[in-house]
Amino acid sequence: MSRGRTSRVPLIGALRTYDRSWLRTDVAAGVAVAALIVPKNLGYAGIAGIPLQNGLYAAAAGAILYAIFGTSKQISTGPSSGLAAVAASAVLATGIAGDEVATFVAGITLVSGLVFVLLNVLKMGWIAQFLSRAVVTGFLFGAAIDVVIGELPKLTGTKTSGDNPIQELESWLGTLVDLNRATAIVGVVALATVFGLRRIAPRIPGALVLVVGGLLANWLFDLGEHGVALVGDVPRGLPSLVVPDPTLLRNHLATVLLASVALVMIGFSQTAGDARTFAARHRYRVDIDQESLAQGAANIGAGLFQGMPVSTSLSASSLNDRTGARSPVASLTSGVMVILTLLLLAPLFSGLPTAVLAAIIIEAVVMGMMDVAGMRRLFRVHRFDFWIAIVALVSTLIVGVLAGVLIGIGLSLLWLVSVATRPPLPLMARERGTQVFREIDEYPDDEVEPGLAVIRIDGGLFFATADALEDRVREVVADHPGLNIIVIDCGAIAIVDSQGAGILHAILDLADDQGVTVRLARVKPAVRETLDRDGVVERLGADRIHGSVHRAVEAHRGQRP
Repeated sequence: MSRGRTSRVPLIGALRTYDRSWLRTDVAAGVAVAALIVPKNLGYAGIAGIPLQNGLYAAAAGAILYAIFGTSKQISTGPSSGLAAVAASAVLATGIAGDEVATFVAGITLVSGLVFVLLNVLKMGWIAQFLSRAVVTGFLFGAAIDVVIGELPKLTGTKTSGDNPIQELESWLGTLVDLNRATAIVGVVALATVFGLRRIAPRIPGALVLVVGGLLANWLFDLGEHGVALVGDVPRGLPSLVVPDPTLLRNHLATVLLASVALVMIGFSQTAGDARTFAARHRYRVDIDQESLAQGAANIGAGLFQGMPVSTSLSASSLNDRTGARSPVASLTSGVMVILTLLLLAPLFSGLPTAVLAAIIIEAVVMGMMDVAGMRRLFRVHRFDFWIAIVALVSTLIVGVLAGVLIGIGLSLLWLVSVATRPPLPLMARERGTQVFREIDEYPDDEVEPGLAVIRIDGGLFFATADALEDRVREVVADHPGLNIIVIDCGAIAIVDSQGAGILHAILDLADDQGVTVRLARVKPAVRETLDRDGVVERLGADRIHGSVHRAVEAHRGQRP
């Protein structure tokens, strides 16, 4: 098999170099992860509003296909609470119901997989960076609150109404007088159990304990006869390969595209970060472009097998790592264990109380999406990031998860544009007794030479920043009568376009009018080539381009009459 084909299917290379001594820990890790994800994926399917078994279909497809195409040895791929919330929001936006819900969710999963593959073909995995971590933190926090409020009626056996989470919460509070006591008892015990285990015994899979406990409680006390709702029929067997109804997707094309882009942006930002983390910890390299292909294959498979969106599960991946996963065999084992669950154990879940499932969902989103520590860090480190996160959170609650993602992407792009178009342009002065030039605002006691101004541009010189540099030069000329030399420190300029080069011509025109000499310092070779092609170097003179600010100043001193 060719080397190129092997690079596209990393599992082949992993199996060729596989050390048999790893098998025991790989299998143990895969079994442990399966025990964690099976009950949680039932909950994630509940969030998305699809049959519970469909969550397991996605878990099996995601784990196996990622093992084939992924480059991380510890990553566990499957449904997640955040992606499930996006899928649920897309369903809500379309207003579809009944059997079409599962078809629609599978459809947006398939489309998101195709988007992943397109990013791989175009080498555009970097696009996930346009969704800032602050926005993701705020969006996930808001989506978690939305999900929790949506699950509260299942804990009390009541029904609510409302167009947004705030109205739903008010409605739920008004129904508490009509709660089903048996359901409420089951819900409270389930919540206490799952959160209690996380606190006192975090290594015990609380969701698994809850599922087993809920099934035993139903068997012992016949909870259904006491008005406790059960999840209903969960059939045994594997899914068939089905292409989601194209007409249904076409009828809701705008929502499908928006949801798919949101799933890719959120899913891949998590995957890329987690893959790099595990690779650094175990000293190997991951291919981020290949990761986009792996995520694409996993989502295409999940969509074709009637599943739901998948991405990296940090909790499952951490467990995979903690229990000794050394290769993709661990992920394959997880996938096989989910398949065995579908073949042998699926009908057992039919007797699971919905209040128990609600508790599993609430614990998953609270612990997996409500990043309180992350919000505190944003507030402490960069207040503007914190307020962006708050806007994303509030937007998600008011206008919905899908719209919240869209607003979040818009906020990220606006922040990027704001930073890109307003580069810092500090004035510099010499540290006394040295050749070092530093920012005057930070070191006001540094030596300021009469008639000299040193400006540093901290960023590229292109269409978005060019006017800012010209405005800064005009401001400095106006504020410093008697100025005879301006040195522009270009050390931070990695890129210059035609507009940036044109601005340097405008600056030279201004300098000629004012009788000021312009010199450039620390110009990178690629930047100089562009300036040379546009005639800036010829007009300025090669002798006015210097390796350092100090040399530029000394050269001017040597040429003064």
